[in-house]
Amino acid sequence: MKQALVDDTEDVSLDFGNEEELAFRKAKIRISSRHPLATFFHLFFRVSAIVTYVCCDWFSRSFAGCFVTVLLLLSFDFWSVKNVTGRLMVGLRWWNQIDEDGKSHWIFEARKVSPNHGAATEAEARIFWLGLIICPVIWTLFFFSTLFSLKLKWLALVITGISLQAANLYGYILCKMGGEGDISTVAASFLSQTVFQTASPGDFEKPRLEGRDIHQR
Repeated sequence: MKQALVDDTEDVSLDFGNEEELAFRKAKIRISSRHPLATFFHLFFRVSAIVTYVCCDWFSRSFAGCFVTVLLLLSFDFWSVKNVTGRLMVGLRWWNQIDEDGKSHWIFEARKVSPNHGAATEAEARIFWLGLIICPVIWTLFFFSTLFSLKLKWLALVITGISLQAANLYGYILCKMGGEGDISTVAASFLSQTVFQTASPGDFEKPRLEGRDIHQR
């Protein structure tokens, strides 16, 4: 009887390493979807505008209806990216304000990394910047295809799409780079860091902007 009890105790082993690894994986999954709704709407309006523009002739013969639908989607996208998703997904924000003398000032904010607030996830940051860069490129391709195919009635809509999405891209690049420098130099430096290198989670910041860097132009 005593020998059996000894054998049972000898066979027991506690593997705490697997439990810690499982807990880490669960925490990583929770972190990777910190702002799922913001991530969804960051892509929803801009992708919907592109799909509607490409497919509108298949579903409707009304030019005015297609024009207004795409324009509304572009407007919703501009507002949501400028005011919501940039702040939540990468901790950046930009806007324009008029001072008492009537002068226009562009304000660029970037959330400071602090030990009290974790950084935004790498997945969210990548989705944010890729969506911000790729969609204006697609609208630029639409511009040339519209021009060469002589579908000039769509030209105003395509130019509007380029303008609204390029404005957000320009604003957030300046936020990321501190609101300084020539745009060509800033863009080249930014693309080399964002597209061709692996971004680390510490490069991006969390939504709340208290304790922030503010730059004016």
